[in-house]
Amino acid sequence: MASWLFLLVSLIGAGFTATACFRGWRFGPTLVPYFFAGWLTSELALLHMAWQAIATVVFIAFGALAAWPGWLGLAITLVSWAGLLSLQRGARLSGPAFSRALHEGLGEDFGMVAPPFPLGRIARPFRMRHAEVERIRNLAYGEAGFRNLLDVYRPKTPAQGCPVLLQIHGGAWTVGRKDQQGLPLMNHLASRGWVCVAPNYRLSPRATFPDHLVDVKRALAWVREHIREYGGDPDFVVVTGGSAGGHLASLVALTANDPRYQPGFEDVDTSVAACVPFYGVYDFLDRHGARGRASMRVFLERIVMKCSPSSERERWDEASPIARVHADAPPFFVIHGSHDSLAFVEEARHFVQALSSVSRKPVLYAEIPGAQHAFEIFHSERCLQAVQSVTTFVEAIRARASHGEIRQTG
Repeated sequence: MASWLFLLVSLIGAGFTATACFRGWRFGPTLVPYFFAGWLTSELALLHMAWQAIATVVFIAFGALAAWPGWLGLAITLVSWAGLLSLQRGARLSGPAFSRALHEGLGEDFGMVAPPFPLGRIARPFRMRHAEVERIRNLAYGEAGFRNLLDVYRPKTPAQGCPVLLQIHGGAWTVGRKDQQGLPLMNHLASRGWVCVAPNYRLSPRATFPDHLVDVKRALAWVREHIREYGGDPDFVVVTGGSAGGHLASLVALTANDPRYQPGFEDVDTSVAACVPFYGVYDFLDRHGARGRASMRVFLERIVMKCSPSSERERWDEASPIARVHADAPPFFVIHGSHDSLAFVEEARHFVQALSSVSRKPVLYAEIPGAQHAFEIFHSERCLQAVQSVTTFVEAIRARASHGEIRQTG
């Protein structure tokens, strides 16, 4: 019995490893479980290896190698470990990918050298508190109750005139909260003297686009009016977010001061100094056919847009960052994983190409080898590389803005 159980557990472990080693997409109803398996394995490869090793020792102690299924399970486990070690080594390739993007977009002075990876973070990937950062919770910025609350992260040591980061959470426009995403980046920047703001916003199906965008812009308007009270500089705001948050962050940056998305606060300046979208969705119409059978059309039509692209194509275009690119867009640093199974990397490439062809500001693109969706939500090798590279980018933009080289545009 122990031999057969060991073989079963070995196959399960190898299955997790396989989901991370190979890009899975267009899998229909199995796509979401495939994503979760690949995501957790690719970012926590050494932890997966640890639990597999513990299971192996226990099964051998109970006599799993007394029959051939146990030996087959051991062989499968060893292959799985080789794959996990390869995944961990592959994660280090994120450093060169980020460095190339910084070098190409900002110049040779901004190449990033990957820091030594602190192994202690692997053992505590979900511990987000930072001793030097203060979090102020649940400040109201609108009238939608809980969905119009925001948190402020700032240095515990009082400061004034700090640059500001606006972090927009993802969750397919239907789920998610302000305290679930972007925490490694916000804590790191706040420890370096930034003030970071993370808002909730109204979600579908109750909300219909552009309600989500209106709320994020309303949060930005709150920043303009109130962030000095928390030590921030309202004249220098960078916007970021992942997945649906990357989509909304891009639209914030590309629709500055558009009165259609600022009802009741049309005169507020909603321009930003730069935009850093992680694994965003950039084309609701999928005009390049990147998604194929994995189209989001039905979901968007029924849940988010509540209209069809055939009847109201202009609205779908307005919701697509790829259709909103223009010459006065702020600097962008687009980040996407090559193995993303939820927001396809091909769409990011088309967006970067379209934006680069018209924008007068830097457009950086880092395509991270082997990275799944949501790869920087908790501490991992790729997360730490992403945090450092984004810090390099936003602080370079801040330095150039202070010297008048790049101005926040509206």
